[in-house]
Amino acid sequence: METGSPDGTGTAGSAHATGPSREEPEWTGLPPGLLHMRRLLLVVWLGLLTLAAGVLPALFLGPAWSALALPPLALLAWGWSMLARNWRSWRYAERADDLLISRGVLWREETVVPYGRMQLVEVTSGPVERHFGLASVQLHTAAAATDATIPGLDPAEAERLRDRLTELGEARSAGL
Repeated sequence: METGSPDGTGTAGSAHATGPSREEPEWTGLPPGLLHMRRLLLVVWLGLLTLAAGVLPALFLGPAWSALALPPLALLAWGWSMLARNWRSWRYAERADDLLISRGVLWREETVVPYGRMQLVEVTSGPVERHFGLASVQLHTAAAATDATIPGLDPAEAERLRDRLTELGEARSAGL
């Protein structure tokens, strides 16, 4: 399953079609602001843990105990690269009848949300997201298992997507 371009631009370029009458969807990746926000949060929390694990034992128990700062530093380095891999794995595509959301590094998950089944589309943005100029789109359907979220979008794109999905959902549900 092709879910994006290997160069990280967020769109599938020369992917093969899944059938003779079906076009390959045009995938859109998440903006880099989400990755920056998550990495900053990682550095803040693990940086504080590294300081606490290295400085406090060194002050009270001796300099050799400052080696306790190494595991949080290793976790920081590992988390830094894992956040990038996770960010690159998120994609969404608007098709004629449904919205596709693809995510996951080890376990790929692709959610298909038919426009006619959408009951509520909301845009949310917490204080940290607002600081970084990000918003999330939350899709609610009758079946809780098909609820989906697209995190870390530009607020203008999130509002455009909300309006488009609402319009398409109303048009599709009127025909049911």
